[in-house]
Order: sequence, then structure tokens, then C-alpha cells
Amino acid sequence: MALSISAAVLLGIIVFVLLKGGYVRVGSALACTLFGFTLAATGLAPTLNSGLVSLAGLISSV
Repeated sequence: MALSISAAVLLGIIVFVLLKGGYVRVGSALACTLFGFTLAATGLAPTLNSGLVSLAGLISSV
């Protein structure tokens, strides 16, 4: 059975675990989240998206 999960959900779970573990503070996580939203609004977003799609394809082929 194949499990399909979006990158946003996976990264959200990772951030939650890092926050609960005390590795990342709330302010740092908020700053990184805001940076991600800002970065998504730039011209670099399609390149980053295609890179994530390629990475997901690479991981799924392993």
C-alpha cells in the first residue's frame, strides 16, 4: 500500500516535533514560516517547486 502525503503536511509535522522537542523556539519557527510565504511570492517559487517535485520523485523511486 502506497502512502501519499503532501510536503506541507510533512514539513508541518517536522516543525511540530521540533517545537515540542525544544530544538526550535516559537519565534524562530514563525520567522521561517513567514520567510517561506514571502519566498513563495517571488519569481523563485516555480524553481523551488520543481526542485521539490524532483526530490519527491527521487525519494519515491528508492
